[in-house]
Formats: sequence, structure tokens, C-alpha cells
Amino acid sequence: MPRAFAVGDDELVEAERLIRDRMAELDLDLLSLAAVSNVFRAATAVRNHMERDVLRRHELSWSAFTVLFVLRIWGSQESRQLADEAGISGGTLTGVLDTLERKGLVKRRAVPQDRRRVEVVLTPSGTKVVDEVMPAFNRQEALVTEGLSDNEMATLARLLRKVLQTTEELDKR
Repeated sequence: MPRAFAVGDDELVEAERLIRDRMAELDLDLLSLAAVSNVFRAATAVRNHMERDVLRRHELSWSAFTVLFVLRIWGSQESRQLADEAGISGGTLTGVLDTLERKGLVKRRAVPQDRRRVEVVLTPSGTKVVDEVMPAFNRQEALVTEGLSDNEMATLARLLRKVLQTTEELDKR
């Protein structure tokens, strides 16, 4: 594993120290750098863990599961909105939908008012897959957060929502 993605706490602290030492001459906000780097590392580690330990046995990628989950929770979506909600590009969505459609988990249909637009609908088989995957997925969510108290998890969720809101506001500028 590359040093920048070290897992142990001592290794992470050492990586942060190396960055601080080797980039000392640059005008950097090191607290922000550490916070964002750790968000990225944590997200990558959780995503890889979930793909390996939960999604692989269902032959789903993270992106495919995210698309199914979004459709399960919010219902049918136009493809552009679905890509935004799933956090993927339109091109990536096209490939994901091709695979999910082949598996019978989603259907695409033209929007009647504008046949250039496409709506994506979760099939009953797609709903069944999400409902089968979610308990195992959630058990792994509990495992990867077991080192946190309930208060720490609530605080983490609240703080990450603030980072998301700030990023969304920046993107609107």
C-alpha cells in the first residue's frame, strides 16, 4: 500500500508529518490539507472495503450500487439528475446503466415531453437486489465505524454534511 494511503494511525500521522516537513516552504493551510486528505483516504478505504466484502458477491460496482440505491430511495430519475445524485459522470452512468439493464435491474425510457431525455426506472428485480444487499452493506457500515461512539458518528456525519454544503456552494459560484 502506498505511504499516502497507509492504514495505521502511526503511519497516517507520519505521512502528515512528512507532508508538513517537505512542503514547509509552500504557503499551505495544513489543517485543511490533512482534513481533506483524510476524507479522501477514508472514502477510498470504505469504498474498496464495501466493493470487496459486500458488492462483489452481487456482481455490483460501487457506482452500480449507488445508482440502484438512489433509484430505490428517490424513485425514477432522468439520467442527468441520476448521474448527479450518484456522483458520477454521464459517460460513466451510460456504462453502468448498460450493465444494470442487461441484468434486468433497471429500465430506460424516453421522457414523453422530450424523447431526447431518458428516465431510468428501477425494476422489481432491482428493488429486490437493493433490499438483499442493504443489510450486509449496513453491517459493514457498522463495522467500519465501530471505533466511534454514537456521539462521534453523529458529529462526523454533521461535519461531513457541512463540508458537502460548502463544496456545493463553491460549485455554484
